[in-house]
Amino acid sequence: MKFLVNQIVLSTVIVSLLSGCGQSTPEQTTSPEPATTESVTASEVLLTSEPAGAAEVIAARKSAEDDAEVVVVGRIGGSENPWIDGRAAFSIVDNSLKACSDIEGDGCEKPWDYCCETDKLPTATALVKVVDQDGTLITEDARKLLNLKELQTVVVKGKAKRDDAGNLTVFANGIFVRK
Repeated sequence: MKFLVNQIVLSTVIVSLLSGCGQSTPEQTTSPEPATTESVTASEVLLTSEPAGAAEVIAARKSAEDDAEVVVVGRIGGSENPWIDGRAAFSIVDNSLKACSDIEGDGCEKPWDYCCETDKLPTATALVKVVDQDGTLITEDARKLLNLKELQTVVVKGKAKRDDAGNLTVFANGIFVRK
């Protein structure tokens, strides 16, 4: 008998839940959200000429002050996956470090991870976050939006942000890709 009562209660709960699924939700009365950063185009971010005065990553990590305008140059890499999936963000490495592909005879499948230079990476990398004109991180993958790939040399222009550990993030509003 107790089993039958439990089955009836369970059935009633399920029917109640399912009947609510077909109901329409009331319309929201809030104002629409601002335009997303997905509407940013590559032409708004990619620079046609290289900005002057670019500092290598190691030098920028030493000298860049928080919230200062900076121009930094480096190669995309520093790990097996230097990208932040679904965001216009990636890491760059100082040009003084050698990617595995720069070492004759090295057959590394992911030379952008700089596995031959791992001891130097902590002080030779910077994170680049590509932002829109309002300073909001663009929510489109940098590889897709900007047609970037590992080991490309980029010059990024933007605002420096430091953390307590001395790491450097550049909130980039302009990127020049060296050929």
